[in-house]
Amino acid sequence: MKVLLGMGGSPDGFDALEETLTRARDAGDELTVAVLDTSDEYDPDDVESEIRDRVDEAGVDAAVTQLSGHPGSQLSQFAEREEFDRIVIGGGQRSPMGKIELGEVAEFVLLNADTTVTLVR
Repeated sequence: MKVLLGMGGSPDGFDALEETLTRARDAGDELTVAVLDTSDEYDPDDVESEIRDRVDEAGVDAAVTQLSGHPGSQLSQFAEREEFDRIVIGGGQRSPMGKIELGEVAEFVLLNADTTVTLVR
């Protein structure tokens, strides 16, 4: 399966990375990790470096690329253009009432991507 993981450097993104790396290793998925510029809080170059370190530690052959522009639309368009089978994103916190609260990027991708989306939380 051709899998695209989109992440911007948050702890949720790195949780999704670990889970996706495990699946890619076990299932033989073709993995690409797209670094998204989601905030001023995380430098995309630092995030890319950390991702490459974790990919190497996991022993998975994965491509890592950076996408610029609106993160949700760039991720969705990249997935469609490159014909990925699945997009994986991290996120989703529980509100005090027990409902899922999604970040802006996760919500955009879930609502707009033509590709199947898996949310890791």
